[in-house]
Amino acid sequence: MSTPAEHPRHQLNEVVHSPVRFSIMAALAKAESLDFKDLRDAIQVSDSVLSKQLSILEKAEFVKIKKSFAGKFPRTSASLTVAGRDVWAAHLQTLREIAGG
Repeated sequence: MSTPAEHPRHQLNEVVHSPVRFSIMAALAKAESLDFKDLRDAIQVSDSVLSKQLSILEKAEFVKIKKSFAGKFPRTSASLTVAGRDVWAAHLQTLREIAGG
């Protein structure tokens, strides 16, 4: 008798799986980078929620945060790292497997 294969849910990345972080990754996967306010507006969260979730993704090395100035005004943008794009693709593939696709 063979051992059943492990359920695909065990392959989901827990860092990415949070709804807000999932939304951040999805938005960043569609662009080279996004300004903080554009990302905030796209996923409809507060500044503090976005900041905290970006910090978690940055610590996991899935997102790169760039701070600069536009004249006198600070500007923050975010982009997916190569590792972040790889994790995103694997996460989506696992969700497809779970959904039976």
